[in-house]
Amino acid sequence: MSQRIVKNYVNGRWISPKHNGTLPVTNPSTGEILADTPISTKEEVQRAIESANQAFPLWSRTPAPNRVEPLFKLAALLKENEEKITRVLVAEMGKSLPDARAEIKRTVQNVEVACGIPNLQMGEKLLNSAPNVDGEVLRLPIGVFAMIAPFNFPAMVPFWFLPYAIATGNTFILKPSERVPLTMEIITQYIDQIGLPPGVFNVVNGDRTVSETLLDSPQIQGISFVGSSNVAKIVAKKCVETGKRFQALGSAKNHLVVMPDAKMDHVIRNMITSCYGCAGQRCMASSVIVCVGDVTYQSVIEKYVSASKNAIVADPLDPKVANEPIVIGPVISAEAKERIEQMIEEGINEGAKLVIDGRGYEVAGSENGNFVGPTVFIDVKPGMKIHSDEIFGPVVVIMKVDSLDEAITIINQHQYGNGASIYTQDGFAARKFKLETKAGMIGINIGIPAPVAYLPFGGMRGSIFSDIKAQGKSIIRFYTEEKIITERFWD
Repeated sequence: MSQRIVKNYVNGRWISPKHNGTLPVTNPSTGEILADTPISTKEEVQRAIESANQAFPLWSRTPAPNRVEPLFKLAALLKENEEKITRVLVAEMGKSLPDARAEIKRTVQNVEVACGIPNLQMGEKLLNSAPNVDGEVLRLPIGVFAMIAPFNFPAMVPFWFLPYAIATGNTFILKPSERVPLTMEIITQYIDQIGLPPGVFNVVNGDRTVSETLLDSPQIQGISFVGSSNVAKIVAKKCVETGKRFQALGSAKNHLVVMPDAKMDHVIRNMITSCYGCAGQRCMASSVIVCVGDVTYQSVIEKYVSASKNAIVADPLDPKVANEPIVIGPVISAEAKERIEQMIEEGINEGAKLVIDGRGYEVAGSENGNFVGPTVFIDVKPGMKIHSDEIFGPVVVIMKVDSLDEAITIINQHQYGNGASIYTQDGFAARKFKLETKAGMIGINIGIPAPVAYLPFGGMRGSIFSDIKAQGKSIIRFYTEEKIITERFWD
């Protein structure tokens, strides 16, 4: 039986695109094909670009309170339909229901923050910057922006960008991940109801052809991308060559530092959630535990390994586990599972000690699922591939150092600088860590800090290729051009 082909949303209408074949959208827990993603052609992408470009002049002149009025409606619709969206998200992506519910809540929060654009987009004025001369800064919308989304947060990550772009007076094109288009499809059904003018918001499904067409187009003023650092570099380079603004958020290898005075029982519970949530497939997943001192190292190994063995691995939609606080679901694809298992073998070959092996994990009733069980390495040294590379799965390495200075050095010498956390009751150690650690997101006695819509989000060094981070007040600068006015009137 042929599968339903997901439609594009262009110029305020659902369109069955002409395409060069399709890609299956698969439930990673069961192997069931849910729908097909069309591989949209360049012509289909251009259709969306033209639509957004034509909508921009009128939308950019629309008063700010009128631009955010539809967003208030959208926030209400998302809240009313949270559970419906959540279950679609879990079916196509595989994260737990509690994780998916939290994602939808953060999605809504970004819409709510963007509703503050009448204040956030306000300019500045300085009277008498010179005798009888006034200075003013206006923040003006720019044009058509686009976003290339990852698979792991099909709702939240696009909303780090989407509501801010349209609230500031720009128009927007979204390319969802071809693996998980159904979450954005259902959200777009609600966007279709809020009264945006045709062309202000568009969705084009497909593969790299869509991404490359957006990157090449001179009509696109800026691109936001979230994915691997290897691709982020390509996106950044291409945007420089074509004169676009860009945000390119990349890979991560997030470290948790455990000090001797840490409250160990709280720490272990927190680390399990931080390391195994979303099966480790998130840019804020903790994948390296750094223990200061031999006693701390031995204690963490004992307690963390025991807790990992008790972690639940299952189909997140199985009613028996659906509301468990932490469920390790499948990884996104069979290819991802194979790559993760190859990295585990690499760790063994490098000389690290594998104390929990998650390879070959099977879940009763979900034999076709892409499951990898909790995996823990100890005796890991800096420079091993399992420490240097982002694995993007439920694989954790535990390291031992003699001092906080040594722990900070390991983090700062790593190629990525997305996030890092420290567990301690010592204020001096916490202050030293947050000031000296070269990571964009710092946690104190929490797992790697999750995105909070009111604050910017993004890493440092090899984890980001832009100087403006996602979401919050910071992103207003990305979506607006500052125009400086100097004026004088004679009596």
